[in-house]
Amino acid sequence: MGLGCWQLGADWGQVDESDALAVLNAAADTGVNFFDTADVYGDGRSETLVGRFLRERDDANVFVATKMGRRVEQLPENYSRENFLAWNDRSRANLGVDTLDLVQLHCPPTAVYSRDEVFDTLDELVQAKRIAAYGVSVETTEEALAAIARPGVASVQIILNALRLKPLEQVLPAAAEAGVAIIARVPLASGLLTGRYTAQTTFGADDHRNYNRDGAAFDVGETFSGVPYEVGLEAVERLRPLVPEGVTLAQFALRWIVDQPGVTVVIPGARNADQAAANSAAADVAPLSAETQAEVRAVYDELVRPLVHDRW
Repeated sequence: MGLGCWQLGADWGQVDESDALAVLNAAADTGVNFFDTADVYGDGRSETLVGRFLRERDDANVFVATKMGRRVEQLPENYSRENFLAWNDRSRANLGVDTLDLVQLHCPPTAVYSRDEVFDTLDELVQAKRIAAYGVSVETTEEALAAIARPGVASVQIILNALRLKPLEQVLPAAAEAGVAIIARVPLASGLLTGRYTAQTTFGADDHRNYNRDGAAFDVGETFSGVPYEVGLEAVERLRPLVPEGVTLAQFALRWIVDQPGVTVVIPGARNADQAAANSAAADVAPLSAETQAEVRAVYDELVRPLVHDRW
């Protein structure tokens, strides 16, 4: 289990600094040693908070993955050496490190995957010890497969959860064969898979679960995994009886991802320390049975597949 740090930056409602640091510390205290952030989360706020944590908790030995590329208009030509160097300098300053553990291109335009100069520059950053490794965060399975085919790519970050099963078909097997790590993001479908939301739930104006339901700000697949909210609620009610006694629905959903062959790390976010600790505990849940796995797939096939499978 890792920790996603988008919530600590922006787009999920306000999380004050003390709560954000409490999330980071609670995750580390429960054994989490992989934090995922990005230079655009709160315009650097998330990276800066993680950097403060690193200074204050040098005993935690946390691996930090960040991302770059979303600070400019999304044109392939903006993924340039000049911009890479500037973004790299900014992230290293925010995090307070000389070498970034992992830098991921942040859901770049599809054309970027075929530009050799992009990956040549990333190789240069590794050689210069500005970064230790690089990967790609993707929107589609086709982009994931293109990234996996690049010899220097160390990781692919992709949406994977009980409402988004397509990566199981080709992406995870291809990554395993190539020795590429899989970072599973949006594991709780923007909170749908916690089971806490209802048709009456409202989200704040600064929460992407309000303003991005139709993809107005960024890819709609990042919000509720692209599943219409009402359909997601119905799927959750179908999944709820499958949850073992003593396990929360969120832990069940996270355990489902952990059980998929080829997954390296799962990165649920948290807005408070209790959520962070509860998510971490999913690693201790017993593996799900083959029967339960089949039931999850049946819910997906009936309710969700027609709406999302061919889109991403």
